[in-house]
Amino acid sequence: MFFVFDGADGTGKTTQLNRLADWLSEQGHEVVTCKDPGTTELGERLREILLSKSDTPIHMRSEMMLFTTARTQLVEQIVRPALQAGKVVVLDRYVLSTVVYQGHAGPLDPTAIRRVNDFATDGLWPIRTFVLDLPTEIAMQRLGDSLDRMESRGMAYFEKVRAGFLAEAEGQPDISVIDATRTADQIAEAIRTIAQSVIEQQTATGNEAAAGGAN
Repeated sequence: MFFVFDGADGTGKTTQLNRLADWLSEQGHEVVTCKDPGTTELGERLREILLSKSDTPIHMRSEMMLFTTARTQLVEQIVRPALQAGKVVVLDRYVLSTVVYQGHAGPLDPTAIRRVNDFATDGLWPIRTFVLDLPTEIAMQRLGDSLDRMESRGMAYFEKVRAGFLAEAEGQPDISVIDATRTADQIAEAIRTIAQSVIEQQTATGNEAAAGGAN
């Protein structure tokens, strides 16, 4: 199974990702956690380019392709092998981030970004994406003053980011929007409840397929 945490910067994704991973481990699952971009050697190099402030200009289309390149390496080197081995993968960001940050909040076509990433990941999509939602002003306050290149784009940009995530989630059963204004424990409980339901559905589907194959 493949879970993703997404949302604007400052919404608490990393904390909740680790809490879900710990809970899954307690339930007896072998869990692999990783971040996008990053985790692989190539991904970490590209992450440095993408997030570090420098005088090197990066066009938004180039930015999208760099994120996507790092993602391809992550999928092929870590995510897909882990899934094939029966492990649960919990990933910090994935395709939805690129659709939102460079599409909804940027100048690129979200549909085109999805097409490029469908090819780049060879059609690998998460079973459930948790989008942590928080008012932009609160999220920006949480980030403080030490902002990376992406986080430095300002309030107006991140209002578009938040709106983009909510627009993408609308009507999509595989995207769960989580109210991140609640306590960390309340958020974790909401996520666990959804994850448990997804796991039970997958188990039931697998059992039905096995029973059908035995007839």
